[in-house]
Amino acid sequence: MKAAIIGYGKMGREIEKILAERGHETVLIVDADNASELDAAHLSRADVALEFTTPATAYQNIRRCLESGTAVVSGTTGWTARLAELEALCREKDGAFFYASNYSLGVNLLFRINRRLAALVNRVGGYDVSIEEIHHLQKKDAPSGTAITLAEGILAESDTWKGWVVDASAPENAGELPAPPAAAAPERISIRSLREGTVPGIHTVTYESEDDILQLRHTIKHRRTLAMGAVIAAEFLCGKRGVYTMDDLLK
Repeated sequence: MKAAIIGYGKMGREIEKILAERGHETVLIVDADNASELDAAHLSRADVALEFTTPATAYQNIRRCLESGTAVVSGTTGWTARLAELEALCREKDGAFFYASNYSLGVNLLFRINRRLAALVNRVGGYDVSIEEIHHLQKKDAPSGTAITLAEGILAESDTWKGWVVDASAPENAGELPAPPAAAAPERISIRSLREGTVPGIHTVTYESEDDILQLRHTIKHRRTLAMGAVIAAEFLCGKRGVYTMDDLLK
């Protein structure tokens, strides 16, 4: 497999290592200093592009790949209000697009356990639910895409919760986070975002009743697990057409 890497930060470098370990060739690396090389001529050398950049640039990066006829795997979060546009473009162009908010296989198992637990709690009632996510100081978006996916999984199974809000109680050392809404409605799931050191990612879903506390937690020990999942997704996508997610890969 010949791969292009779009975004050459810590994640891009991990992806490059794993591509080499698995016998693949990196034929193009695009970062901020050579962004002009993200064009059809350069992308034509690659079977698939792996895009891990910033919320401000992801949409255009992915669009350029699809318009150039290059299959693309993306894990950039914080921009997905426009995801449906790119899925439609992919189908229009008969292209290939794989998106996930988190490529850790463990996190994707957590997504499924989370939905199952939400359905069970919905039946018995009596629990409040909240989500906390902790990431490194360089993470640009908050809440994380993974935290939002967890919240959406709960909402899909619940008759009680109607949305989610940003928790206003994050301490000052949590980094620059979006301003919380003026008031958090009681039927909305609270998501607390913290930014600390070099933490790759910790996500905790907490159910609390008057009598007990039930928690689901996933901790990433090294970002290599994310890079490995992304490369496996790229291998899966090669030669296919259409829009795919981790649900398709795990099947």
